[in-house]
Amino acid sequence: MDQIQAVELLIQSQAEQIRQLTEANAKLSEQLTGMQQRMDKLLAQIAWFTRQFYGRKSEKLSHLDPAQLSLFETIADEEERLAEIEAARAAAEKQIEEQAPARKKERSNRKMLEGLPVVEVVLEPEELDPDKYKRIGEERTRTLEFEPGKLYVKELVRPKYALRDNAAPTVDGTPGVIIAPLPLLPIYKGLPGASLLAEILLQKYVYHLPFYRQVQQLGHLGVKIPENTISGWFKPACELLKPLYEVLKKEVIDTDYLQVDETTLPVINKESHKAKKEYLWMVRAVMKKLVFFYYNDGSRSQQTVGTLLKSFTGYLQSDGWQAYNVFDKEDQVCLVGCMAHIRRYYEKALNENKALAEHALKEIQHLYRVERMADERNLSFEERAKLREELAAPVMNSLEAWMEKTYPKVLPQSLIGEAIGYSYSLWPRMKNYLLDGRLKLDNNMAENAIRPIALSRKNFMFCGNHEAAGNTAIICSLLTSCKEQGVNPREWLIDVIGKMPYYQKPGNDENLKKLLPNYWKNEGN
Repeated sequence: MDQIQAVELLIQSQAEQIRQLTEANAKLSEQLTGMQQRMDKLLAQIAWFTRQFYGRKSEKLSHLDPAQLSLFETIADEEERLAEIEAARAAAEKQIEEQAPARKKERSNRKMLEGLPVVEVVLEPEELDPDKYKRIGEERTRTLEFEPGKLYVKELVRPKYALRDNAAPTVDGTPGVIIAPLPLLPIYKGLPGASLLAEILLQKYVYHLPFYRQVQQLGHLGVKIPENTISGWFKPACELLKPLYEVLKKEVIDTDYLQVDETTLPVINKESHKAKKEYLWMVRAVMKKLVFFYYNDGSRSQQTVGTLLKSFTGYLQSDGWQAYNVFDKEDQVCLVGCMAHIRRYYEKALNENKALAEHALKEIQHLYRVERMADERNLSFEERAKLREELAAPVMNSLEAWMEKTYPKVLPQSLIGEAIGYSYSLWPRMKNYLLDGRLKLDNNMAENAIRPIALSRKNFMFCGNHEAAGNTAIICSLLTSCKEQGVNPREWLIDVIGKMPYYQKPGNDENLKKLLPNYWKNEGN
């Protein structure tokens, strides 16, 4: 009996050991699976960071619930619908492949040198005997030369005139001494003229040179100006241009198609004595080709953009940042998505799931080919919208169906899952670009307007306070609008800074409006 009990106890003990080993094995297997998924994700992230050296960026991710994807009453209905979409896509892509023109790039030194003054230097042969030789032709070789800028002193001389007979009575209140009035200066009783202030602003925000480097340049030109002096000129120059900036904001918002984006701007926090990452908004009127930047103490909130664009009516194109959701319920605003941001998510997923990512990228490429086709044909906005409806709409519908079918088969937290989730959540906005031929496929023009801010950020590193950040918004708005209009910013700034002291009184909005780059260039300037 004792032997039987001993055997039973041994069997129970071994069974318990087997159970514990089974549980431990299951836990280890689960941990191994999790580690493998984590390793795959980290490898994909490493590959993505490598791609960042080529300038690729991405925005935050919106959530997609697989349960919210379209459902069909029967499998047969779904298959029939997908077959119709695929047939339309195939027909559209065939036309795109056949009709899309090849991209051409032409560069010519002759075209580059057009409009520049030419200085001829004649090189005669040494020991030329005119009696033995006659001229039969010539050879010309061109080089592009540079003459550095120069500083000079502009001295305003105002002669005084007095009556020859100071004892004679004056008639009609004529003064005994007359002198020409002193022109209003950009800075009251300040030393810098309009051209020097214009150059300081250009060097800082177009050529991205901080003040201490400008001090070095001015020293090479023969004048030593302390850095704090130049910095002291900067604030009143911004205050001088601020009324024009306010008019620019009204002019931009008074349109029916805007592109909006935001970028970081480091600003010194006095409490922590560190540079804090704040945000600068960019608003671009696509059809007017005007831009303004807006700084609201660094806020990137929904309330800020809602207040900024409260009076706007029309199409608003942006990325997927959640602050723009404030316009979802606004009937007067139609949100439009950005295909460039969507595309970046699929590029990010290339190293994780090449087959799925390449399929999406190929379809997106077809959409861009349609746009290039319209550009090459110089189509009107109405004709472009018709071409999109014919060729781009089938591709858009096919991609939407592909996302609905593919998303349940991938991990939501994988890179391809994030790509599909982000793009599907924005797809209703993205399809709105089909509504109007004026609308762009992406927000790249807005990002191009922001790029100078990023370059300046790397050079001057931070703004000293919120006021300095607001001044940066003023100057960058005006200079970027010049760039959009193809206006020479140096000529524009010199002229406008010289005129602004005469426009400081309230109620001059109409006169200020004429100084905006789009009107200024048409005034014969």
